[in-house]
Amino acid sequence: MATDLVAQLADSLAKTGVEDGELSYKGQGRKLDDAQSVEGMVKEIQDFKGLQALRLEGNTVGVEAARAIAKALETKSEFKRCYWSDMFTGRLRSEIPPALNSLGDALMLAGARLTVLDLSDNAFGPDGVKGIEKLLKSTACYTLQELRLNNCGMGIGGGKILAASLIQCHKKSSIDGSPLSLKVFVAGRNRLENDGATALAQAFQLIGSLEEVHMPQNGINHPGVTALATAMQHNTSLRILNLNDNTFTEKGAIAMAQALKHLRGIQVINFGDCLVRPAGAIAIAESVLEGLPILKELNLSFGEITEEAALAVASAVKNKSQLEKLDLNGNQLGEDGCKALKDSMEGMNMAELLGSLSDDEGEPEDDDEDEDEDEEEEGLDEEEIEEEEEEEEEEESSGTKLSTPVSAPRPPDVSSFLSFPSPDKLLKLGDKRALLIEQQVDVSDAAKTAEAFLKIASVYKEENNEVKNAVLNSIDALLRKAFSTPSFQGYNFVSSLLVLLGLIKSEDKVKPVLVVPGHLHSLEHVVQQDYFPKENVAVLQAFMSR
Repeated sequence: MATDLVAQLADSLAKTGVEDGELSYKGQGRKLDDAQSVEGMVKEIQDFKGLQALRLEGNTVGVEAARAIAKALETKSEFKRCYWSDMFTGRLRSEIPPALNSLGDALMLAGARLTVLDLSDNAFGPDGVKGIEKLLKSTACYTLQELRLNNCGMGIGGGKILAASLIQCHKKSSIDGSPLSLKVFVAGRNRLENDGATALAQAFQLIGSLEEVHMPQNGINHPGVTALATAMQHNTSLRILNLNDNTFTEKGAIAMAQALKHLRGIQVINFGDCLVRPAGAIAIAESVLEGLPILKELNLSFGEITEEAALAVASAVKNKSQLEKLDLNGNQLGEDGCKALKDSMEGMNMAELLGSLSDDEGEPEDDDEDEDEDEEEEGLDEEEIEEEEEEEEEEESSGTKLSTPVSAPRPPDVSSFLSFPSPDKLLKLGDKRALLIEQQVDVSDAAKTAEAFLKIASVYKEENNEVKNAVLNSIDALLRKAFSTPSFQGYNFVSSLLVLLGLIKSEDKVKPVLVVPGHLHSLEHVVQQDYFPKENVAVLQAFMSR
């Protein structure tokens, strides 16, 4: 008898969940193909007054079954939480978008205000993201606090769609007076790579309310990591940052170290298996030493870190009273380095906080380091040679060779035009002016690109077709190159534009330019071009319409 009561209680808990207003079918392994297969579930949803959450994890839901469930959700105005991970096992990928569209449409029709949307482990690819695109842009997601899309195979395309949807949601919710304040973002194992991560970084920077970011195993290299680092600086309430198993290298690690200086509330940092290398580890150690007073976990495992860098990290955590774990396993300390690290931690009475060093890879071979250094030096030498050649060419062009009359005026160069723009200088750059400007401006720097854009645009003349076309062609060439560069941070470009136009304030006290009609005419032109991302158009419109 007692056994029966326990079984009934277990069944009841599995069915109704333990949270208020939650109905759960979690882990029941049901194969829900059509309306008939969900008749009982639909009735329970309809009869559940004040339904706030529905758990469908661990079942497999077909298109017709999803439509029937959606119909039952159309009247649930108090609905808040979707726990819909792992619910399309064995389904064709083409079935997933219509199923998600049906469920999303129902929530919008109900007037629901979501706080949690979990669609992890569904492997639906970019098409699956399209299935929730409309939902993410709707009022139902203005209140979203947790978005979990782990292991969904979104890819670069899905990442871009997701980023654009979040930016649109933030824009519309801001106009409505309650900006999207997303707190938790989970998107590990999604093959986002640099372009997907950079697109999402634009959304993160705009949102600015994130407390947890989990994006491990996404094939992100230093350009994407750098974009994320910039975005994280604007999310000052961040507590957990997990970018495990992406490839930082020194460049990404140093950028991320700079971001950490803005994140005093961070508690968990997981940069394990990220190839931060010694220089990156030392930069991170400096940021830890200077701030991060409530740091609890620091994972820099499997990063090719050497003894000196590991000891710098250990020294940096000395006064972190809340530290619970330091993971430096799988690096290149060698036997003596491991002993020195353990001794250092023991000397600070923190030996028990140091994780295992059992997978240490031993000291690096000198040959490898020499090769890396040689490659870097060769790169520098090539750059120096190119610069010297350019200087020699400039000297020759300004010299008094017999082939060039002394009295001949020196033709204007791009740097002269960008320093002191004028219509005449632009036209005198000749037919190759667009290419010359494109080569002169460092498009990897969004702020410099914004400055160059405004300088070119300042000489625009509506009544002079020759000048007008020269300006627009030059701008098109510059921005097309910029937005096609994977490391280019589009949102930073827009932010810099808004600062320079005096529409938003900058922490760096950047002096706004004198706004002239050419700036506005040129902006009106570029937002209509195919190279200019639609999500950036939305941000510009939001500020320009104020």
